[in-house]
Amino acid sequence: MSFFNSVNIAASGLTAQRLRMDTIAENIANVNTTRTADGGPFQRRTVIFEQIPREGPFHRVFGDRLSSYQGEGVRVSHVLNDPSPGHLVYDPTHPDADDAGYVRMPNVNIVEEMVNMISASRSYEANITAMTSFRGIVSRTLEIGRGQ
Repeated sequence: MSFFNSVNIAASGLTAQRLRMDTIAENIANVNTTRTADGGPFQRRTVIFEQIPREGPFHRVFGDRLSSYQGEGVRVSHVLNDPSPGHLVYDPTHPDADDAGYVRMPNVNIVEEMVNMISASRSYEANITAMTSFRGIVSRTLEIGRGQ
């Protein structure tokens, strides 16, 4: 692992968590959207992460035997629509109500989204802390190198 891999790994985490927070914010913003371009209610979206595989000549030769460290960070694999159905609300005056007066609402649970937002925010903060710690280590190393 090179000296600057820790910054690259934390930066990949920051990027992935930022997209996760943006997706959660979109879910929250559409909690009452009953009609989309597809014609139905908004479908909640979730972000799927995957490990960035470790590459390099030694890893290709030795594979998992080289070290217990396996990756170079994280990235967003894809963003999926949650297929679960939304709940029905009785509102015969709503323009999207069916013949019985029920409106199919999005499958977004605001409490679940807020918990996910807190989790993504904490993960983002952890990556910032890792980068800040690395900056402190580099700064201290440079001070030692100058003889102070």
